[in-house]
Amino acid sequence: MKQDFYVNLQTEKQHQLTAVEKQATHYTVYRTICFFAFVFACAGAYDGLTGADILAVLLLFLFSWLVRQHNKSKRQLQLTQNTLAVIGEYHSRFNGKWQEAADKGTDFLAKNRPQDIDLHIFGPASLYQYLCCCRTALGRHKLAKALTVTPPQPATIIQRQKAAAELIERQRLCVELLALSHRLPVGHDTTTLITEINSEHHQPINYALQRTTWILPLLTFSAFLLALMELLDWQIPGLFVLLQFAIAMLFHRRNQTILAPLMSINQELHAYQDLFILMGETNFTNKSLQNIADSLSQDAAPALQKLARLADHVNLCRNLFFFVLGNALFLWDCHCAARFGRWQDNAAQNLKNWLDCWAEMELYISLAMAGQTRENYTFPKLLAGPPALKTEGLTSLLLDEKKAIPNDSTMQAETRIITGSNMSGKTTYMRTLASSLVLAYAGAPVCAKTFACTPMHIFTSIQVHDDQSQGISTFYAELLRIKQMVDFSQKQQPMFIAIDEIFKGTNSADRIIGAQEAIKRLTRPYAITLVSTHDFELCDLQSPNEIPVTNYHFAEYYEDNKIKFDYKIKNGRCQTTNAQYLLKMAGIL
Repeated sequence: MKQDFYVNLQTEKQHQLTAVEKQATHYTVYRTICFFAFVFACAGAYDGLTGADILAVLLLFLFSWLVRQHNKSKRQLQLTQNTLAVIGEYHSRFNGKWQEAADKGTDFLAKNRPQDIDLHIFGPASLYQYLCCCRTALGRHKLAKALTVTPPQPATIIQRQKAAAELIERQRLCVELLALSHRLPVGHDTTTLITEINSEHHQPINYALQRTTWILPLLTFSAFLLALMELLDWQIPGLFVLLQFAIAMLFHRRNQTILAPLMSINQELHAYQDLFILMGETNFTNKSLQNIADSLSQDAAPALQKLARLADHVNLCRNLFFFVLGNALFLWDCHCAARFGRWQDNAAQNLKNWLDCWAEMELYISLAMAGQTRENYTFPKLLAGPPALKTEGLTSLLLDEKKAIPNDSTMQAETRIITGSNMSGKTTYMRTLASSLVLAYAGAPVCAKTFACTPMHIFTSIQVHDDQSQGISTFYAELLRIKQMVDFSQKQQPMFIAIDEIFKGTNSADRIIGAQEAIKRLTRPYAITLVSTHDFELCDLQSPNEIPVTNYHFAEYYEDNKIKFDYKIKNGRCQTTNAQYLLKMAGIL
């Protein structure tokens, strides 16, 4: 089972976490002991104890090494914790807790796109919420754009399918990449960073100042050396120190402006650096994934490594002691500003493309999510020609796989009138078909044994609400939706239409007359139209042309005086109702 992989990986990482925590504790003890030993050695050297000065130097080097090792251990600890968090997110797709994920994509809901709510594309318990693995704003936007009701070019769909198919088989790689990306804040937006770092906007460092940043520190250390050898008065190196600090203060505001983009993103830069290294080192077979790896392995990883290291050096000056010492001895800020200028000249113009590569990878990992967490999945086959939809064993991605009831469907240009009792599965059936088309257009797998479709524009009228601010009733809101369908049908482009309980907001006489006319207008050779209703009069509707109008239904049955449903679609019209039984259950009758 798919879940077994994540259970085993979680066990492995739990053991690793225990080992790393123990290692980090040991390094904490070792560096503390080493520090106090260094202090005592310095005291001994001050008292003239033989060999204490040499011991102090050795202990200083040992302490520095222990600090580096401790920092490595802490980074490994954080990575292991992030990995366990990612595994937990995968587990949530198996146990149903994925609906608790914070990113529901509600900011992508559009008022002029009712399909977003009708098909649960965005919002709570939505396709977006199930699939999304994106930490960056750009990755989120790419996923939201992919989840469309307007079919893209078939070549785009196929290209995404192939990339997602390879990632489905590389679960460990996906977990590792997502664990590294967890160092990025949720919704990390790089737009401002790219604008500020772009080489077209940076301020060049004066050539004379660049030379000064090297010459003055060399003269200062030379003066210190000569003073130690008693060949020069100590006032001279002191004057050099004061001169350097004065120059640093003179250019402080300018340097701070230049280095501002690096002040708060050193963690993000290290995250991107590690992501680019891992992707660059991975051998992909898919062309799209390999293109990403090639573009990142050649220039991006080394360039980000330099920028991340520079950001670390810039942030050292947050410590007041280092700020004074570094600028007085090395003109530290001036050096960093000059290095940043050179980086901008050499690499800044490529930064946007590099970050876009990771956002594209986030999209592919998200599209692979269904295949990594569902036993029953397939990549849709795209058909050419008139509208067609063929499914076998289709279920909804948003339902528990163990409880979901699969249905088969074979449709061409036609209109289907679907009747059935309340809660029998009519709405879920239409939603499952339409939302699976959305997944197909995105390039993701769908939950079915087989799935083939003609790319069609999706229109829905399922969750219709009034709008008091605009003076629009529920009935009029539904009229506007159906008018939109009728207007679009004039373009004679392939359409998939799902209307739930047509015109339920008005009286039965007007509803039947209006529904009959609307269905006739939507029965076209380029449309698959599904209409659910409780009005059996619509089952007798005759086709206005040669396009078939057929009847299907869902039914209930009773067992031990309890109502039950099999949620399987059947030919013909429904012969039973259950409204009175449900009213009795509710204590109303």
